[in-house]
Amino acid sequence: MAGSTTTIQVRIDLDTKQKVVKILNALHIDMSEAIKMYLKQIILNRGIPFELKIPNELTAKTIAKAEANQDLHEVADVDELFRELDI
Repeated sequence: MAGSTTTIQVRIDLDTKQKVVKILNALHIDMSEAIKMYLKQIILNRGIPFELKIPNELTAKTIAKAEANQDLHEVADVDELFRELDI
């Protein structure tokens, strides 16, 4: 029925929520609106609006290292990054 609403409850760890709220605040979007946008995208895409894959072994190890802040490469700015990539 158009115009009626319902409530969804989601459990998420505090760290994830805080990081998401910070990003959404910068975008001037509240959590409820962001979730509505995501659900509308599921309808429009007739599925999850991004690719879901199980990473291969190398990718999984690389992700784990990045999440643990290991073997990260840093650059001072975007120009340095492009110079290193030779673009």
